[in-house]
Amino acid sequence: MNQTESSAGTNNTKLAVTGSTSAVPEWTTETINGGSFRQVDLHIGTNGWASPPGNVFSLRSSNYFTNKQKSPGGDYLLSPAGVDWLKSTTKLDNIMSRPDNRVAHALREAQSQNSFIFAVNFEVSGKEHYHMVLYFATEEPLPLDSPLQRFIDGDDSFRNQRFKLVSQVVKGPWVVKAAAGQFGAFLVGKTVKCNYHKGSNYFEVDVDTGSSAIMSAVVRLLLGYTKSFVVDVGLVIEAQTEDELPERLIGAVRLCHMDLSSAFVVGEQTLEPCGMLGSVEASHPRRGHELNVNKEPI
Repeated sequence: MNQTESSAGTNNTKLAVTGSTSAVPEWTTETINGGSFRQVDLHIGTNGWASPPGNVFSLRSSNYFTNKQKSPGGDYLLSPAGVDWLKSTTKLDNIMSRPDNRVAHALREAQSQNSFIFAVNFEVSGKEHYHMVLYFATEEPLPLDSPLQRFIDGDDSFRNQRFKLVSQVVKGPWVVKAAAGQFGAFLVGKTVKCNYHKGSNYFEVDVDTGSSAIMSAVVRLLLGYTKSFVVDVGLVIEAQTEDELPERLIGAVRLCHMDLSSAFVVGEQTLEPCGMLGSVEASHPRRGHELNVNKEPI
């Protein structure tokens, strides 16, 4: 997309440093600052997320099919809109459709006609289910012929062949770097089961990490070291034809020294703002305990 960064600098100074080229929706200030999983300093932050510069990732360049060269990732296509770190007793699919999803709620409250959210929900199943949900947003329509729009409009077979995750461990013990290195860049839908949900103003990818024995083992190992490492995760639609080059980052997140116990515990759904899933207000009375939401929704 050929937008400038001026709108990002006007609406939110922190967002400007990510280099997003999409128009930054004003309502994302609330979703970035209002989550229980905090936005932290890119270099020294702990137990939170930050937006790494796109150039830390190497993506397929304009001449990739000729010389196999890659180039720095550059600006994000979409603007960061927050991250949720959740724990639940059941798997949470199509999380954007929940009436208590704080990001979807903020978008409804803003009554924005043009805003669009791209969400990726990484599901870690077990006795307790963990979910890392990344949100990105734009206020300008995607070009109809862009790889991202074609991905959104495509069928599941096409999507499975195109959605790519790129990552790098910024800091961490060798065992983490060795394990994560197995999945430094891979097509997600060809590695694990993905479910896709398309709404009127959002698109969500649910990534079931437990559907692959190898991926599940790696994720479980990493969960034991979350306080010890920092990792950058980028999202890309893989370019497979000349006209789709160069590749562009949809968005990226740096996860910094996460504490498993800080996950927001998801109870029943509620429409009350104080009970919004992943919100900082709802997390205060229930750190490690479910919030009692057995009230009539307003």
